[in-house]
Amino acid sequence: MASEISFDIVSRVDAQELDNALNQARKEIENRFDFKASKTSIDSDGKKITLISDDELKMRNVVDIVRQKAVRRGIDVKAFDMGEVEPAAGNTVRQTINLRNGIPKDKSKTLLEKIKSLKLKVNAQIQDDQIRVSGKSKDDLQKVIGALKSVEFDLPLQFVNYR
Repeated sequence: MASEISFDIVSRVDAQELDNALNQARKEIENRFDFKASKTSIDSDGKKITLISDDELKMRNVVDIVRQKAVRRGIDVKAFDMGEVEPAAGNTVRQTINLRNGIPKDKSKTLLEKIKSLKLKVNAQIQDDQIRVSGKSKDDLQKVIGALKSVEFDLPLQFVNYR
């Protein structure tokens, strides 16, 4: 029997699911009547999404469509860091959505404090942009996962590598 059991707390966006959601959003925009003959586009480079549209009203609609498609594909919209709507070339407006990947150091410390406040026999340590939690009891690890799921956190958290 293994003496140590562990899991990792990460914050990632599945690139394939994001690509699928953006493709679905593009297809819906192509087919919608209110976007006919508009200069609306959605581009992504894996770290940010750039939205371009004719005016702010259409931009709000594009953002709603992208969010809706992302949620349907299982992407938490907490991973979207919404930028400001700014003027762009050709009488259009642009909005950039930065994707949050990884847990920053300050957020990691907050999570570690939350785990330690549970007073369970687990060990938590920061490893780059993720946190590894290990312990001897599966029950303790599951209690940690349950406690972290119940806390409202401004990053989407996934619990992976449970072994």
